[in-house]
Amino acid sequence: MVLSRFWLVIFISSIVFVVFSLFSGNSYTIDFILNGKKDDPILISEKYLNQLPAFIKDSIEKAPEQTMVIDKIKTNPNKTKNLDTTYVYKNKTVKIYSGVQKSDGLLPTCKTTILDLIIPLMAYLAFFCGLMELLIISGASGKLAKLLSPVFVKVFPSIPENHPSISYMTLNFAANFLGLDSAATPFGLKAMESLQELNPEKDKASDAQIMFLCLHASGLTLIATSIIGYRAAANASNPADVMLPCIITSFIGTIAAFLIVGIKQKINFKSASLVVGLVTLIAAIVGLLFYVNHLDLIGKNYFTSNLSALILVAIIAFTLIFSFINEKKFSELKTTVFDSFVVGANNGVKTGVTIFPYVLGMLVAISLFRNSGLFEIISNWIAFIFSNMGVNKGITDALPVAILRPFSSAGSRGFLIDSMNTFGADSMTGRLSSIFQCSAESTFYVIAVYFGSVKIKNTRYTLSTMLLVDLICVVTAILVASWFF
Repeated sequence: MVLSRFWLVIFISSIVFVVFSLFSGNSYTIDFILNGKKDDPILISEKYLNQLPAFIKDSIEKAPEQTMVIDKIKTNPNKTKNLDTTYVYKNKTVKIYSGVQKSDGLLPTCKTTILDLIIPLMAYLAFFCGLMELLIISGASGKLAKLLSPVFVKVFPSIPENHPSISYMTLNFAANFLGLDSAATPFGLKAMESLQELNPEKDKASDAQIMFLCLHASGLTLIATSIIGYRAAANASNPADVMLPCIITSFIGTIAAFLIVGIKQKINFKSASLVVGLVTLIAAIVGLLFYVNHLDLIGKNYFTSNLSALILVAIIAFTLIFSFINEKKFSELKTTVFDSFVVGANNGVKTGVTIFPYVLGMLVAISLFRNSGLFEIISNWIAFIFSNMGVNKGITDALPVAILRPFSSAGSRGFLIDSMNTFGADSMTGRLSSIFQCSAESTFYVIAVYFGSVKIKNTRYTLSTMLLVDLICVVTAILVASWFF
């Protein structure tokens, strides 16, 4: 219910703002909001040739009319390249473009959602759901669930011991932990599907589903491979120098999510098995941090770029080998290892089709919100308030990444890359933007995908909890970045 209302507020407020901007003269056209593509120039006005300043008119008249484009005449050399003005002369009028579009318009978003997101996601789902089917039939998932039940039944009291969802959640957390985004989603969707079987009210999120999703979205990541790659591309002197701040921030976010949901669900935090599990996790993180901290630059880059890939290969190899060893179980069910993989892959494709409308609806709303200009006004006001409170400019310049992160991973990634290109990868803004991007999830996208996959309509307090955790991660990231850099 809360998510539905929030979605309506984003849509309606963006449309109202677009119409107001058009009739107030702040926008010349709204076509780019519907049909524009990311990084396309924005049309700001159209004039007759004799209405332009003399020096621009002369430049246009000297060029052949067939060329039509007078490429980037700077009206103000002090402005950044994104504000350069382009004049297009055609049919006796000159169209003036300035600035670039931050994201695809509404209709291109519909297209790119299918081509760039849903089809790749369905491919990932097909492959990893095929592996999950092998883990189930071979008995590997049952053994993993039995091993971890003592801890999981304390965190998820409503889940019976040795329930299959435990192994799926474990694989999802492990994939997130190692930065394996492509593997995390299929495992997570399988976990949500398994938890739905225990849910007495099928259209209402259960306590276990809320706890799982909030822990998943808190974004605990040990190997921030993608962030290191972006920083390396931006010529950072040490691309991996944000790794430790990212781990600390995401770990605090995960603990915050666990405590907030746990208090709400009245979980017993004094349980011995729960304490042992938490201490073991902390010890593993600290131990790995000490190891990575002693590596030189090349060693860190080599380690971070290979560990995640090796773990993923190990999971695939273990699944296939264990299935081969337990091939009799497949024979008992009158199937083969490959046929079982195909069945699981087919289920993954069906899941992708199910979640498509939920993802599309959310991404289209976010596209309209960004391109309407309303998001930019809100983020500018927040930055203005923080700057008047005496907050460092390097911090306020990074806030757009933090503000957009819950809405769109791709959008916040664009801001991250832009901030590193504008202020430098080794600046406070560049580093803090990297931590913002790494230490949280795309809240609205995650809710749409995971709850949409099992057709849950009432998300209860999930959205408010996840947004609060996002805020905690933002504050933590600022404190940690100020401490480190």
